[in-house]
Amino acid sequence: MAMTTYDATKWFRVHRRATDPRLRLVCLPHAGGTAQLFHGWPTLLPEDVEVLAVRYPGRQDRLAEACVDDMATLADMIEEALQPWLDRPLALFGHSMGACVAYELALRLEARGIVPEHLLVSAHEAPQRAERMALHRADDETLITRVRHLGDLHSEVYDIPELRDLLLPALRADYRLIESYQPPHATPVKAPITAYVGQDDPSCLLDRVLAWSELAAPGSFELCSFPGDHFYLMPREAEVVADVAARVGHGPGLTAVRP
Repeated sequence: MAMTTYDATKWFRVHRRATDPRLRLVCLPHAGGTAQLFHGWPTLLPEDVEVLAVRYPGRQDRLAEACVDDMATLADMIEEALQPWLDRPLALFGHSMGACVAYELALRLEARGIVPEHLLVSAHEAPQRAERMALHRADDETLITRVRHLGDLHSEVYDIPELRDLLLPALRADYRLIESYQPPHATPVKAPITAYVGQDDPSCLLDRVLAWSELAAPGSFELCSFPGDHFYLMPREAEVVADVAARVGHGPGLTAVRP
């Protein structure tokens, strides 16, 4: 069983099964999401892979902290918090909003001369092609309806008034962050990119997901699809993690769907 520790910086939930990990997998959750999304991953990964699940401010045990609603600020803060863990190779996995945060984090790490082993982006169109919406300005019911349209991942919590009041500020701030995010340049990364998508995800048009290939070096992009909606990675967790493990150096993996 993985041992969980909590870093003093508060930015990561750290899961490790080896004292000397070969690689660290940094996992970034979706809008309104938490590090809990990845709690089952450590025991499905090789023992020498350490999982750092990012804990955004404004939720769970960081509830008293202000939410971050600007992409550049959030990516800068995560990069700074990562400093103690840069003595091992890194791979990045981001789901939905987290995919774009992972991309921005990869750019910042490469500017420091650190190229991630792999950039794994899930359930999000390439940032230079993504549709721009303004749901963060909508009323609460409209915003919650949009979340439920994507898939049923614990959305029943919004039916409980006390929880709804606690969770909505973070959800709205995250939507403000991702909806206002537009990179000034479609800057490619040196890391290979794998894009994951649910086959019935209403938020991801296939041609816009394939546009992640524009941000990868020639021949270093793959697309991998799974049955399911925006939150396909929950019911398909074992298969997704097996594929991630293969791409960061271990395991048989799955056959990717190539563009």
